[in-house]
Amino acid sequence: MEKGKVVSLEDRVPQLKERRRKKANRRLITFLSLFFLLFIVILYFQSPLSRVKSVHITGNQVYEKEHLLSVSGITNNTNIWKIDKEAVKEKIEALPEVREVKIEVKLPNYVYIHIKEWKRIAYLLEDGRFSPLLENGDILQADHEHPPINAPVLAGFSEGELIKKMVAELVNLPRAVFNSISEIHYAPKDTDQYHIYVYMNNGFEVTASLKNFSEKMAYYPSIISHLDPNVKGVIDIEVGGFFQAFDEGREEVSEENEEKEER
Repeated sequence: MEKGKVVSLEDRVPQLKERRRKKANRRLITFLSLFFLLFIVILYFQSPLSRVKSVHITGNQVYEKEHLLSVSGITNNTNIWKIDKEAVKEKIEALPEVREVKIEVKLPNYVYIHIKEWKRIAYLLEDGRFSPLLENGDILQADHEHPPINAPVLAGFSEGELIKKMVAELVNLPRAVFNSISEIHYAPKDTDQYHIYVYMNNGFEVTASLKNFSEKMAYYPSIISHLDPNVKGVIDIEVGGFFQAFDEGREEVSEENEEKEER
């Protein structure tokens, strides 16, 4: 307004009406926007988009996908927003061979379940049946009537600390040495309550102590590289390193010499 100029009421009324109209329009637009947004949300929750379309499971080898889905409780009718990830995680981790579970929910309607399983480190032979032994020391119900070929067989062992010690030694073995073991028999002696007898896949046999088994067996590939593969026998690694053919006398195989030759 210019100085000294007087605006009549007739001039101000249209301006006031225009301001009120614009303000009302803004309120109407805001209300309609909120209503439309609410309508979209309600429509989404009522539509198939809010329900699980697919569940992707990775890392499982022991358990089938169908079994894991059944345990999780997730179906195609499950609302994606109502999935309790911690509850699903606990259910699956309760399975004896499951080590760890991670759950991911990705919009609009996908679920990802990542599984880590305990490895079967050996099979315990009891009453003519083979019970899987996990790398955490747990023994599963016997599920084999024939000798398995993917892990060593333990014979003469009883549940308890001895089994856990054996598992710890197997876990620490080099993979090549582990894969070369067929059977391990617990055979305590008066001089060593931890004495074991090992049958190898290549026909050799090893007498050892459970107390330092993984440490001593690390030399096994080097030892047999200096032996005639056609002459089988027993390798004694309890104290030093000795080899005795099944029909001959003992032959010393020094671990220190093996190390020097490797260097």
